Amino acid sequence: MKTIRMLGSAATVAAAALALSGCAGFTGGGNDTTEGTLTFTTWASESEQVAFEQLVDEFEAQNDGVTVELNVVPYDQMFTNIDAQLSAGSAPDVFRVDYGNLGVYSSQDQLLDMSPYVSDEEIAQFTPAMWEAISYNGTPYGVPHQTDVSALLVNTQLLADAGITDLPTTQADAWTWDEFAEAAATLKASLPADTYPFVYNWQLGGTPRWLSWLFQADGRLLEEDGVTPAIDSAAGTEALDFTRSFFENGWVPPTSSVKGATYADAFFTEESVAMAFVGSFVVPDIENLAGFEWTALPMPVDERGATDLGGNALVATSGTDQPELAAEFLKFMVEADNMSAFCAATNELPTRVDIDPSSIDFAVRPDVMPVFVEQAATIQPSDVGQLTSPYLAPIAVSMQDQLEAAFVNGQSTADTLANLTSAIRQATGS
Repeated sequence: MKTIRMLGSAATVAAAALALSGCAGFTGGGNDTTEGTLTFTTWASESEQVAFEQLVDEFEAQNDGVTVELNVVPYDQMFTNIDAQLSAGSAPDVFRVDYGNLGVYSSQDQLLDMSPYVSDEEIAQFTPAMWEAISYNGTPYGVPHQTDVSALLVNTQLLADAGITDLPTTQADAWTWDEFAEAAATLKASLPADTYPFVYNWQLGGTPRWLSWLFQADGRLLEEDGVTPAIDSAAGTEALDFTRSFFENGWVPPTSSVKGATYADAFFTEESVAMAFVGSFVVPDIENLAGFEWTALPMPVDERGATDLGGNALVATSGTDQPELAAEFLKFMVEADNMSAFCAATNELPTRVDIDPSSIDFAVRPDVMPVFVEQAATIQPSDVGQLTSPYLAPIAVSMQDQLEAAFVNGQSTADTLANLTSAIRQATGS
């Protein structure tokens, strides 16, 4: 994320994506396949692995003679392994990929074209934004399995001890950047020296989550043409100055920068921070580990609200020798009942228009999930187009280096934005 502890022009994953309409089935055309073996590689949290195993068992039960070999690997090994296997011609038939990385594979013809296997009626069962997230040049390469977004979790006792008791619960009353900074400063004065006001979840592959601050400032990473850098702007300066202040003011642990090795939720459950920006998919882990009362608040807002485009697609490789079976399995995984069951078990959000997230019986802390559901509505189409760019992966590598230099090594905002602009030009060839 583990789901990248991290959606293309997907973002009507907002109200439209979360509205309830009729419940048409996405059934894959019946059980025509009588035998065959599929290999399926994914990373997974504990709750995700259990949900995947149950769905694999159901698929096998519905398809006599079919076997799905599930291989669960750590997230930090996932794509290194997939890249090597693709090069060697030994890639799994099916694998999981976050929306931010999907374009790297679809733009290089490494994924199965799903066009022959889905009808217009079936495509219409997904939010347009999420279907676009798995498409490249209008061609679908996979299925949008689920989404997750970040919100702000808070240790209610630590905030109360600092006198912070009037907590926002909806987007309408979300803290502004100034109000969030005031809360952080108040906590800094109240907490012990080894406890920090908050932590942000941009570690270990999550660097693109920094873009939430840029979008909140109403800025862009790329212009509408998808290749021209747009980050060196007033909004870019505002977002970078603000996030640099997290470290300058001692509001976040010094080891929690973009190259840090500890996830944000770990800082939170260990009570070394009072607040943490985390995705909904880690709610089960936090509830199991946190020995204190906590709740969820909306992300802060500046010019507008925004959050990260989290979640993952399921894709088949173009080299699979079982394309029909692979496509049938992908479609099975995103049938309405199956998607609802997976999201309920993992505290993640659906990608279909016929599933109302508020109707899902989330397994863990259903009281906090409305905050995440409403937070998803802040994602705008322009955000999605940038976050699913095929150039995002190489840009993210440079972004990690430049943000680390700004946050930890004192590199100026102007130099950081200039260097990011150069890196974007190199990645996009603009």
